[in-house]
Amino acid sequence: MPAVTVENVLTLPQIPEPDPAATAVRPVTQIATAPQGLEGEGFPVRRAFAGVAQPELDPFVHMDQMGEVEYGPGEPKGTPWHPHRGFETVTYMIDGTFQHQDSIGGGGLIANGATQWMTAGAGILHIERPPDDLIASGGLFHGIQLWVNLPAADKWVAPRYQDIAAQAAALVSSPDGGALIRIIAGEVAGHRGPGVTHTPISLAHATLSPGARLVLPWPTSFNALVYVLAGQGTVGNDRRPIHTGQLAVHGPGDALVVGADVTQESRSPNLDVLILGGQPIREPVATYGPFVMNTRDELAQAFEDFHAGKLGTIPADHIGD
Repeated sequence: MPAVTVENVLTLPQIPEPDPAATAVRPVTQIATAPQGLEGEGFPVRRAFAGVAQPELDPFVHMDQMGEVEYGPGEPKGTPWHPHRGFETVTYMIDGTFQHQDSIGGGGLIANGATQWMTAGAGILHIERPPDDLIASGGLFHGIQLWVNLPAADKWVAPRYQDIAAQAAALVSSPDGGALIRIIAGEVAGHRGPGVTHTPISLAHATLSPGARLVLPWPTSFNALVYVLAGQGTVGNDRRPIHTGQLAVHGPGDALVVGADVTQESRSPNLDVLILGGQPIREPVATYGPFVMNTRDELAQAFEDFHAGKLGTIPADHIGD
């Protein structure tokens, strides 16, 4: 169950109900199923963007759903120290706790609805791992890591770290109270989230009660993606079926439609979706390992700079091995 919720959704600000006669609902052009794998030291992930062409994702590059998994004592795992350049990483912890530290002094615990937004820019080193007490005890772990590309003009900005507390997210509801929307970054239906972005994007986590339907206004200049974190439902006016671990890619229009099935599994009593989109950058994308650049030569330079120690140094009081 998502950590950030409210007792009475109807007390929240409500998004406007779009006028059906003046609303162009975006069609669903593709539904992709995320393959499962292991990341870092061995924690389970779903590769949310697998099988989707990069132009459809732009300005996003990569997204992993981490978990949902209930670890036993000694089982929680993370990633070792590693570099990044040329983009931003967004780690959103739905349930559980992750610990972050980087080479510019950013760091702390990301727990139960909090978000860590790290702009790698010209270069940074960081580590993400469960805290020692969680490693010892085990527990629930569920989150998202999203990579947001930077345009060429911003790939060399100074690194930046944002710690976005769970309670900082803007909370709104659908007109009938059937959906709770947590806005993490950007603007959704006139309400703005706390995340500060270089590339214009919107990022929100919506929970729909069984049988609920959400019609969400969406900027016409943004692309539009809906990823199912848990549960089952439909997307689009034609009610395309979608379930946990699937991504819906949308075509042009000015609104998104998501519906929750009346019957949900007991382990996922609601439909939880991540809704994201942004202004496409429309520049060449060259990626390899931890770097997202525009050309292969820039990738090679990033590796050279990392090995030369130009992307930062691990702090003396570092966490991890």
